[in-house]
Amino acid sequence: MHPKIKLRVFEPKDLERVMYINRTCLPENYPSYFFMDHFKRFPETFLVAEDDGAVVGYIMCRIESDLLNFRPFGIAKKGHTISIAVLPEYRRQGIGYALLSRALEAMTMKYGARECYLEVRVSNTPAVNLYKKLGFEVKKVIRGYYADGEDAYVMVKKLPIR
Repeated sequence: MHPKIKLRVFEPKDLERVMYINRTCLPENYPSYFFMDHFKRFPETFLVAEDDGAVVGYIMCRIESDLLNFRPFGIAKKGHTISIAVLPEYRRQGIGYALLSRALEAMTMKYGARECYLEVRVSNTPAVNLYKKLGFEVKKVIRGYYADGEDAYVMVKKLPIR
């Protein structure tokens, strides 16, 4: 990642820019309250990448309780990467890798998550390769997951126990 790119926690002043990046990069768009709810509940895993003060990418995650995998010492927590996007002119510079790495670290250190999962379009080869590079594995396919009917891979990564 270029040294002038800085990662930091999302702030409410970033909302319009993050929504712009979401609309520019992804077919799945969210209303403003959805972003703000995730920021309020899981601020450490909602991050932005800045280039000279301008937000050029973001990642938004949440923490979920895994009620199906009850552990003797409590309910397992899972990180869920909801949305990650980097403006096209900033791709292939390690920004997505850095955002996801930092979010995974926060899931473990701040929230005690034991694993992270995400959904990704089966046709999104660059994203699938990025996730594999970070240790995610395809666990299953969800047929017709996206609004346009495209299938999604569910990819999962075990996180270190803190």
